[in-house]
Parts: sequence; structure tokens; C-alpha cells
Amino acid sequence: MHSSQLTIKQTIGYLLFDTLALLFIFLVPAISHLLNFPLYLIEPMRIVLILALAHTTRRNAYIIALTLPLFSYLISAHPVFYKMLLISGELTLNVWLFYTIFGKIRHRFVAILSSIVLSKALYYLAKFVVLALILKSADGIVATPLYIQAATTVVFSVYLSLVYKKES
Repeated sequence: MHSSQLTIKQTIGYLLFDTLALLFIFLVPAISHLLNFPLYLIEPMRIVLILALAHTTRRNAYIIALTLPLFSYLISAHPVFYKMLLISGELTLNVWLFYTIFGKIRHRFVAILSSIVLSKALYYLAKFVVLALILKSADGIVATPLYIQAATTVVFSVYLSLVYKKES
């Protein structure tokens, strides 16, 4: 699954995954409205990224990390431009940290949990710098309650660990 040579079937599968990922991000506002629940609270872009890490290649995970925020910005102007850049950076860092940490300790749960926490910490630091120093406002640094972020982080980490365990 993670080799450098992809079969036609794998390539089609990854293209289908990416298309569905973009469609999901496109539909998040409509789904949120239908469910009367703000889906952004459960981090739909990170959900897609975790699925990419678990079910596609490293390269595809990077593509997802870089393109989902840009796609969302282009179709809906949300998140705002500077936040789109920050989210792209955070998700890309998440992928890099996951593979780097996993390469050193060989424990998927710890690697994904650590990579999410570290990438979020750097995201909030960067967001603080942008808001407080550049835009002269520190309002709204943490939009999603931390307990929700902690819960989703654990769920994402358990999921990725279980998927990899089944493949081993």
C-alpha cells in the first residue's frame, strides 16, 4: 500500500479518495445545515487527512494536507486567506511529524497523537502571531473548545492505530 510503485487500481482508488475528499469538504456547510450541527467542531479536514494517512500513500497525504484548505477557500472563501495558509501549514506539518515520529519510535498511536498535538500547538502559536502581532487582535485564537479537540485527537489516533494494526 505504501510502496513507490502504484498499480492502476491503486491510482484509481487514490484519485477516487481525493475526489470524495474534495466533495466532502465542499458539502460540509450543507451537511452541517442539514444536521443542525457545526461539523467544523470535529475537524473535517483532519478527518480526511487521517483517512489519507491510513488508507493512501504518504505523497497523497501531503497532497490532501496542502489542497483541502485551498479548495475550501476557493469555493467558499472560508477559511479566510491567512487562516487557510495556517491550516495548510498545520496539516502538512501533521503529516511530516507523523512519519518522522513513527520512523523513530515505530509506535503508530504515539506518532499520530504526538503529531496532531504538536502541529496544533504550532498552529495556535502561528495564529497568535498573526492575530496579535500583525492584525493587532488576539480575539478568537481558539475557536473550537479544547475538550472537543482533545476528544477528536484521541479518536483519530485510535482509528489510525487500529487500521495499521489490521494491516500488520
